[in-house]
Amino acid sequence: MGDYELFKKQVFGLTQIDLSCYKERQMKRRIDALITKCKITSYEEYIRLLKTDKVRLDEFVAYLTINVSEFYRNPEQWKLLEDEMLPYLFERFGNDLHIWSAACSTGDEPYTLVMLLAKFIPLDKIHVYATDIDRQVLEKAQIGIYDEKSLKGLPKEFVSKYFTQVSDRSYQISDQIKRCVKFCQHNLLKDRYPKECDLIVCRNVMIYFTEEAKKEIYQKFNASLKKDGLLFVGSTEQIISPGNIGFASFKSFFYKRL
Repeated sequence: MGDYELFKKQVFGLTQIDLSCYKERQMKRRIDALITKCKITSYEEYIRLLKTDKVRLDEFVAYLTINVSEFYRNPEQWKLLEDEMLPYLFERFGNDLHIWSAACSTGDEPYTLVMLLAKFIPLDKIHVYATDIDRQVLEKAQIGIYDEKSLKGLPKEFVSKYFTQVSDRSYQISDQIKRCVKFCQHNLLKDRYPKECDLIVCRNVMIYFTEEAKKEIYQKFNASLKKDGLLFVGSTEQIISPGNIGFASFKSFFYKRL
């Protein structure tokens, strides 16, 4: 394929995605497979294609950012959020919570957050900021149409209340839920982070980063949270020695800023 180090620099120049922060063997395997699919034999030739073909560039970014998402993934963790974490946050910070869903993919997680919050407070009081590096998935999130597989774990009360079936296998989320979420493009590795968050949800994305990149992102999350604010992570993403980066383990997969 050629010089992968040079390729990484060229990709950063094109997309601002720093491939050095991702686990190399895993990411290189994905990229090589995509290049082969395009019937191209070198990184140099592929970069030329990306520079001249916007469709291919969008495809590359979407492929790179590994979007696997579903509503209510790991239901027991969402139940813990509903039963214990949200009441804690309301008691500590009031009802006007500042919530950031980072690396939100197709919107499943921020929309789930809104549906849970609506069990406690009126929808017009709910505001969730949701970001992802991939512009294509943000567009899908804003449209809000999902395959039935994405909804399989979602409580039936939410499906019946907030979704309309639009075909045999697809459902659209209601406008009243969509209005509660503001979607923006954001790169966790280079862009500025929001401030004064009460809750940050970032699940099932850190597994793709190197240890150095993880530490930097967790430190930035810490700086983004208010004191006693919470970080909600994925089921394979426990933070080792959270005290070293200003967190305390609060409950399973929830960390509190010290």
